[in-house]
Amino acid sequence: MRINVLQHTPNEGPGAIQAWADERGHEFYVYHPYQFGSLPTAEETDLLVVLGGPMSPNDDLPWIKQERMLIKQLLAQHKPIFGACYGAQQIAKTLGYQIGKAPHKEVGWAPVYRQSTAVPGIPEKLDALHWHEEMFEVPDEAQLLFSSDLVKNQGFLLGDNVIGLQFHFEPLADNVREMAVNDDQYPLEHNDLHQTPQEIIDHGVPAENKRVMFSLLDFITK
Repeated sequence: MRINVLQHTPNEGPGAIQAWADERGHEFYVYHPYQFGSLPTAEETDLLVVLGGPMSPNDDLPWIKQERMLIKQLLAQHKPIFGACYGAQQIAKTLGYQIGKAPHKEVGWAPVYRQSTAVPGIPEKLDALHWHEEMFEVPDEAQLLFSSDLVKNQGFLLGDNVIGLQFHFEPLADNVREMAVNDDQYPLEHNDLHQTPQEIIDHGVPAENKRVMFSLLDFITK
């Protein structure tokens, strides 16, 4: 399987998603459209991963619109797609749903609660890393997958091959440190989770997050 990853900022990499691909023996390609403008074609994509970033799907940038064209093609071909944060918003926007300010800005660690049992083996409650202030509308044709205490729309499952998460299960410990030290002002600005960059680092990554990330990817690629 060829996995094509769209990365949108240097400090938000694939983390556990790459670990999953390596363990499963898949080919792994990382594109940086924000910097180089390059995107894979639908024909050469078996799984598309759309990572987070500081931009919004509402930004009027050619490469953002080109990403949605690719997502639309893959949706039509029923190929698996996983989106994290901005990536989940891009999927929802492709389907015609609004992206806007969330009722609360969440930056740091906070629990998310499972809202569907469609994906086997997901605990009822997980501690996830949040790094966002915008939110997607859950598509009518999808089901709500996760919610948090502050923001209801935290994840959705579309059919059996598309998952979008507003939060992050993919970061490993090194990824969290990289996010926190390079985007260190973001947690300090009107953050409703009231966590500093150092507190976010010191929290550590729950071991079960990597396992759940693997389960989600196994589910949409089965």
